[in-house]
Amino acid sequence: MKYRKLGTTDIDVSVICLGSMNWGEQNTEKDAHEQLNYAISQDINFIDTAESYPVPPNAKSQGRTEKYIGNWLKKRKNRKDLIIASKVASRSETNFYIRGGKTVCLDRKNIRYAIDQSLKRLQTDYIDLYQLHWPDRKTNFFGERAYEHVREDKPIPLEETLYALKELIKEGKIRYIGLSNETAWGAMEFLRLHKQNGLPRVQSIQNPYSLIMREYETALAEISIREKLSLLVYSPLAHGVLTGKYLGGKIPKGSRFDYSHGRNVQRYNPPHAQPAIGAYVNLAKKHGLEPAQMALAFVNSREFVTSNIIGATSMEQLKTDIGSIDIKLSKEVIKEIEKIHLTYPNPIT
Repeated sequence: MKYRKLGTTDIDVSVICLGSMNWGEQNTEKDAHEQLNYAISQDINFIDTAESYPVPPNAKSQGRTEKYIGNWLKKRKNRKDLIIASKVASRSETNFYIRGGKTVCLDRKNIRYAIDQSLKRLQTDYIDLYQLHWPDRKTNFFGERAYEHVREDKPIPLEETLYALKELIKEGKIRYIGLSNETAWGAMEFLRLHKQNGLPRVQSIQNPYSLIMREYETALAEISIREKLSLLVYSPLAHGVLTGKYLGGKIPKGSRFDYSHGRNVQRYNPPHAQPAIGAYVNLAKKHGLEPAQMALAFVNSREFVTSNIIGATSMEQLKTDIGSIDIKLSKEVIKEIEKIHLTYPNPIT
């Protein structure tokens, strides 16, 4: 395993991070524990979760993923050897059931309630990296390309959120903070408030990035490098489409798209993206590579990437994904990837 520094901290996180959003819906607790055991046997020390998991989110299973991890931590007694990351949910029209039906936002009251519930489910005294799952304000994320300003929008001020997180750091409930699904403006504003007001520094940003979703490179990649804002990549396989299993409109039985009844199919696997997906799959096969491993190895190789969050529904998938850490793409493969990207730039968001 390889490791990289998390932001400006002294923490070394594994380049492969174990994601958990399927645990509690697609995967059982037994499955989750098997994945966790294998991951740490491969020297992965970084585990990512969220209060809103599993996905697809619903009132009945909300929080179940953190419970599975908490039961495993209690059994293993190895908390100090691991970096546990979780997330606090923000405003949404569909997550009204989170936090007992309370108004969901990123104010002090909500954040304190959320962290206490997560700590209880995880059976731990602290979370190493606490991330804001998505912005409280209305902006473009979760696949929205265009920014449309909503003048009547009244989000929780970023300062209020940071002051609440500062209290939690002082109390020892969290060590560091991060962002997720954030824009370039948001990232720089959080960094400005840290420098100007002595508020906690955001150390990471968890955004999507893959062979067919490279918009992060446009503005945020420079911020990651120059400001040491660690990118924690999610959806590096674009919900599995870069394995090639969904090509030609196929939805294999038991797959993520089959389980979620097409949820996110239009975002990650639209008809216009099929030529690009096919080109990458064929490129991998041409060079004797597993399509999934080529896609993950590309993400692992980026200078602005700190950790690559993988999610698997089977042990076979997990082993393949973790194995990408040993793959170094040749100059020829990288050159051909760039040619495909030039022909089909960012077909999904």
